Parts: sequence; structure tokens; C-alpha cells
Amino acid sequence: MSALPTKALPLGPVMLDVTGLELLPEERERLLHPAVGGVILFGRNYANPEQVTRLVADIHAVRTPPLLVAVDHEGGRVQRFREGFTRLPPMRELGRLYDQSQDAACALANDVGSVLAHELRACGVDFSFAPVLDLDYGRSGVIGDRSFHADPAAVADLAAALVTGLQEGGMPAVGKHFPGHGYAEADSHTDMPVDERTFDEIEARDLEPFRRLVTLGMRGVMPAHVLYPKVDPQPAGYSKFWLQTVLRGRLGFDGTVFSDDLSMVGAHGAGGIVERAWLALDAGCDMVLVCNDPASAATLLDGIARVSTPAGLERLARLHGAPRPVGFSALREHPIYAAALDAVARRPSVV
Repeated sequence: MSALPTKALPLGPVMLDVTGLELLPEERERLLHPAVGGVILFGRNYANPEQVTRLVADIHAVRTPPLLVAVDHEGGRVQRFREGFTRLPPMRELGRLYDQSQDAACALANDVGSVLAHELRACGVDFSFAPVLDLDYGRSGVIGDRSFHADPAAVADLAAALVTGLQEGGMPAVGKHFPGHGYAEADSHTDMPVDERTFDEIEARDLEPFRRLVTLGMRGVMPAHVLYPKVDPQPAGYSKFWLQTVLRGRLGFDGTVFSDDLSMVGAHGAGGIVERAWLALDAGCDMVLVCNDPASAATLLDGIARVSTPAGLERLARLHGAPRPVGFSALREHPIYAAALDAVARRPSVV
């Protein structure tokens, strides 16, 4: 942990990444920029639980209130921390079990969420960008088995159970990718996905899991880098209609809205990185992500003269994880975690 004095700064509207296993001096300086509010970790930032615990503590010590620390840690093929962590199943596995027994699947989803949250919180990570609420239409390779199911009710049931487990472990939920990425075929990391359905078609199915999770107090939502041309000329992450009229207005969501990574190709249509960030923030995002592109991150911080709104600051504050009951080495002595871990390890095999 850094011995430098902690600087008091409100959380800004930008989330950045860092290079490696330790916080570099120039990165520490960058994290003191008033526009920064959080750090997202990747597999390159992880060697083992002890190392990542030190890294997170170092990031948290840079300023007060501490920067938010997040990770994409869903289970299956999207799990950044592996060695020493429990290998969590892809969410599709829970969906297949749901077709056999809804009660058993929801119980296991709760246990998966509990294990996920307890392990990340034991290392100090505030939250994961999870769960995935997209429906599986069999069209999107980038979503694929990250989706629980094709049935909106099944996705809502399983996600609700997983969120309960996250909350048991002291971690808020951040659902994605609003209003739904499962129907669009292209991968927004490399292209601009287009969903040609009408609003009524999307509302009838894809919004149902988001609607359910909002009622359960989900604290964050990440919109999709997907264009819905029959609804709005802007992709969802840049759309006031999707973020303000629908998400906040019709669904009543009062948590934090995160942009997806503005370095992804699906975000490039709005111009340079500063223009993309302004458009996302003006549309209704509280925090924008810039990942795996240090030059763009530097350009954004040089060009953005914006701080979080009072409402945005209040929403961001709710994303700090609950106090950690134990460290990672003592987790197995924690009864709730131990029971959930046993259930995940003994989960039935489904095909």
C-alpha cells in the first residue's frame, strides 16, 4: 500500500485501466486527475489473490473517497481472475439446469453469486460488471453462453437469484447490456452491431430482465454499443431515449449508468474519444470507460473539463463494496461462503 498521503477528491466520471501487477508512479498521478472515478482490472493485473489484494489496496489508498475498483468477472469465458479463484460456470449452464429444475437452478445461481462476490470482496474489489441480462437468440457470438437463457422469465429469475448472492457477499450488481445485445450478430468490440427490431418487439422480451432487476435494487447498468435504428439514430450508450426516457423514466432505474468501453469499435461513430465521452455523459451515463488504450485515456483527461453531478456522486457512492468480513486466506472459515462454495463444487452436470 502506498505510504503517500491520501488526497481528498470527489469521484469523477471516468473509469480507466492500469498496466500491470503494480501501480506505477505515473498511473498513481493519473488517478489523481479530478475526472477519474474508478479503475477496471483485467487478467494482466492478476497473478494471485495476495497480489491483487495489494494492488486494489494501493488504488484505494490514492484518494478519498476511494476510487471504485471493478472487473469483468462473470464466470465461464469472462472471468479475469482464475488461479486461486473458483472457476465459475458460464451462465448458460444455469439456464440448462433451469430447464430441468427451476428451484435448483435459482439456488445454484444464488450460490454462484455468493462465491463470486465473497472472493472479489475479500481482495477489495468493489464490484463486477455482472450479471449479463441479454437473451440468447442464438445470433450473437460475443454473448453466446454468457447469457442465462432465451426466455426472458428464466433470465430474470436466474439473474435475480445471482444478484441476491452478490448482495450476500457485499457486492452491488451491474446489469448489462441494456436494452439487450443478444439479437444483434456483430461483436461491438470490432464492429457496430445493428438490431433492426421495433421498440415494441424489444420491450416485450429484452427489457423484462432489466425491469425485474431494477425492482430488486440493481445499482448499476451498462448499455450496449448497439444501434437500434427503428428506435433511435444513436447507439444505446449515446441515446437519451434509451437511457433517460426508457431506463430512468419507464423502468424507474436510479442507479449508476456506465458506458461500455469507449475504445471499442462499436463506440467510434461518435468521433474522437473526447466527443464520445461527452456524448455518453450528455445522454445519461454517469461514468465512461476507456480501456486498453493509454493514448486515448490521456487525450480524454486532457480534454474533459467535467466532474460528476451531485446526483451522479450519490449514485457512485452506492457502488462501494460492503466492508470485507475476512481476507482471502480466511474465506473458507466464513460459513456463508463455505456453504455456497460447496454447492458450486457439487453442482449437477447438465447438457
